[in-house]
Amino acid sequence: MLISDPLNDSFDKKATRDGYGAALVEVGKSQPKVVVLEADLSGSTKTGMFAKEFPDRFYNFGVAEQNMVGHAAGLSRTGLIPFASSFAMFLTGRAWEVVRNSIAYPEENVKLVATHAGITLGEDGASHQIIEDIGIMRVIPGMTVIVPADYAQTFAAVKAAAEFNGPVYIRLGRPGIPVIYDQNEKYEIGKGHVLQEGKDIAFVATGIMVFEAWKAAKLLEKEKGIRPHVINISSIKPLDVDLLKKVAGQVNRMYTFEEHNIMGGLGSAVTEALSEETNLSITRIGIDDTFGQSGTVSALMDHYGLTAEKLVERIGKEI
Repeated sequence: MLISDPLNDSFDKKATRDGYGAALVEVGKSQPKVVVLEADLSGSTKTGMFAKEFPDRFYNFGVAEQNMVGHAAGLSRTGLIPFASSFAMFLTGRAWEVVRNSIAYPEENVKLVATHAGITLGEDGASHQIIEDIGIMRVIPGMTVIVPADYAQTFAAVKAAAEFNGPVYIRLGRPGIPVIYDQNEKYEIGKGHVLQEGKDIAFVATGIMVFEAWKAAKLLEKEKGIRPHVINISSIKPLDVDLLKKVAGQVNRMYTFEEHNIMGGLGSAVTEALSEETNLSITRIGIDDTFGQSGTVSALMDHYGLTAEKLVERIGKEI
């Protein structure tokens, strides 16, 4: 890992979408079958980096996400490896039926990479801040769902997705966030990662909330002498059930953290996986079944109680 102490503010911040753009270029150089499809947002999704390097392998479909997804399925049938991108609201919301029937059902080798997910899209407000995408994608049979924790893990996950045979959904964000991992970090689909060992309680987080959970754990240790386990679950599906069971056997309480509705996302997946194995108390922390709203990233994270400081304030009263 790159960061040794999340309480030290001297770390780099990069957007996960930037990791996607950089990884596409590298993957494009080594895998000539990779093509990229875009819905007129290449500057925002960072697929423009691939378009500059490989203009003959880049296709812009305009504001027509369903059409783009359908073409991705067709290109897959010719033996190509399509990466199709747009904002998460449009790629998973508007195009969901085509994703289900044209990509997942026939098991096409298409990679769906969505940016600007969650409330950290910011000022664009509730209409664009999708908080349901993990849920609606993970219920599709055969769909792999990945939510990287930072720039470096995104870079590694995109490379892993290109080598993986089957449909994949990768959820990315808009803002710069702390870079936790080293650039050479390997990524294995279906595996979680322990950021720190602890006792009594466990924090299980995904995406932007991995850093916040880790920082909250350090604050709890500093202020109350409590040291939680901290687990990064970037592979929502398949889920690292073995790791979760192992940690569950070492603690008496578990918290899940996500920038997503607490219904259908990481918390639901973890609860489903452990409900038949343990009577462990699990608390899901995320967006509590409400829509987002317009505001700055910092204001929204604070309002919905997702900053490390807000997490410590809440959890400190419960343990």
